[in-house]
Amino acid sequence: MKALTAAAVAKFKAGATRRRIRDPGARSLFLVIEPSGHKAWQMRFRRPGGRDARITLGPLDLSGRELTGDPQIGMPLTLAAARQLAAAVHRERALGRDPIADRKTARHRQRVETETRATNTFGAAVRDYVLEHARHNRKGRETARMLGLDYDKTGNIELTAIRGGLAERWADRPVAEIDGHDIWNVVDETRRVGVPGLAVRNGGISEPRARMFFVALSSLFSWLRRHRRVDGNPCASVPRPAKAEARERLLSKAEIVSFWKAADRMGEPFGIVLKLLLLTGCRLREVAGMRRGELSDDGTWDLPGARTKNKKPHTVPLPPLACELISGTMTNGDLVFSTTGVTPVSGWSRMKQRLDRLMLREARRDVEPWRLHDLRRTCATGMAEIGIAPHIVEAVLNHISGAKGGIAGVYNRAQYAAEKKAALERWAAHVETLISGRPAKVVPMRRGS
Repeated sequence: MKALTAAAVAKFKAGATRRRIRDPGARSLFLVIEPSGHKAWQMRFRRPGGRDARITLGPLDLSGRELTGDPQIGMPLTLAAARQLAAAVHRERALGRDPIADRKTARHRQRVETETRATNTFGAAVRDYVLEHARHNRKGRETARMLGLDYDKTGNIELTAIRGGLAERWADRPVAEIDGHDIWNVVDETRRVGVPGLAVRNGGISEPRARMFFVALSSLFSWLRRHRRVDGNPCASVPRPAKAEARERLLSKAEIVSFWKAADRMGEPFGIVLKLLLLTGCRLREVAGMRRGELSDDGTWDLPGARTKNKKPHTVPLPPLACELISGTMTNGDLVFSTTGVTPVSGWSRMKQRLDRLMLREARRDVEPWRLHDLRRTCATGMAEIGIAPHIVEAVLNHISGAKGGIAGVYNRAQYAAEKKAALERWAAHVETLISGRPAKVVPMRRGS
C-alpha cells in the first residue's frame, strides 16, 4: 500500500459511516473521516499491559502551510506535521512513558485550572474570606466593608456587595491575575479620595485610611495564599502606608463641662454611653456592648476577654455615679444599651456630629476637633493629674505595658482591685466637681495606690 500524500488526503470523501484510512508512511497513524466530512488524525496502538488505545492528534490542516515549530496534540495538523507528531509519541513510548495517561492528566489539569479560575475570582474569594475567616474577628464587619461587602450585624450573614465597592469592581477578576500595580492603584485611590464604595468621612489625603485598606487587602491575600488559591501576596511589593501619628488631644476642664451638658441633651442611650466613656476610660465597643450579665450587685463590671482589645478579661469597679447612670437605662434584655433589643447601640458617626453641635452651643465658642477615643485619653490624663499612680491608671485602662509589661507582667499578677476602685471613685468625684462647680468630696486613696 502506497503512503498517503497531501493531495490524496484532501480528496478523500466522507461515507455513510466513519472511515479510517491508515497511513503506511507512519507507524500507527490513521486519517479518520466522519460522515459529516470532518477529518482528523488518530493513532492506534497497544498500551503497557496489552490494552488497545487510541489518541486523537488533531484535525486535518488543509491550509498547505507547514508549522515552523514542533506540532502539539490538539492543533490542526498537515500530513507532514501529523507524521512528525506520531514519531514524537512513539519516542515517548520508547522512553517508558504512557502518552494516553499523560494526555488525560493534562486534560484534567486544564479542566481543574479552568474551574478554579471561574470560582477563584475576587468576588468569590472575598465572600469565602469573610464567611470562613474575617467575620469571626473583632473587626470582621469593618474588614468586609473595606473589601466591598456588608452584612447584618445581628449575625445573619447575608453578604451584600456594596455599590461601587471593590467586590463589585473586581467581581470577575481572577485573584491570581491581580498584581502589585493593581494593589498600588487602589490603595492610592483610597488615600486620595476614599475607600471604593464607602462614603468619605474626612476629605483630603488620609494615610491612616489607606493603611487600614491596605491591611484588609493584605490579610485577604495572605489567607488565600495559605489556602493555595494564589501563589503569592501581591501586597508584598507595595509599600505599606504610614501609621497615623500618635494623638495627644484630650478635653480641657471647660470642654469636659460642655461635653457633659451636651451628653445630657443627647438623651438615652447615647448620652449615658458617652458619660461612661469618660468615667471609666473604657473603649466605645466595650461600653456600647455592655451586657447585664457582666454586671454584679457590688458595682463591678466584668468584661470577658472576648470583648476587650487585648483579649484579657477586665474588671471595672464602677463608681456610684456610673452605677446610677446604668440603673436608669430603660432597655429590656441582656444588652444594656440598645435601640433594637437585639444589637448594641450604633450610629456613632451621626451621633458625634450631633454631639459636636451641642457642645458648640454649650461652649459658645469654637471647639477643637476631637474623637470619642480621646475621652479615654482624657480619663487617663485626668487621673494622673489628680495624683493617681501610673501603674494604677494602666490597670484601670487594662493596659499591659509599663509596670506590667514584658517580664514584669509575667510575675506581677496584682489586679489592684481596691486601688482601681478608689481611683475611679476619685476621678468620678473630680468630674462631678467640674460639672457642678461645688467643692469635691475627698475620696482617700488606698494604700499602695
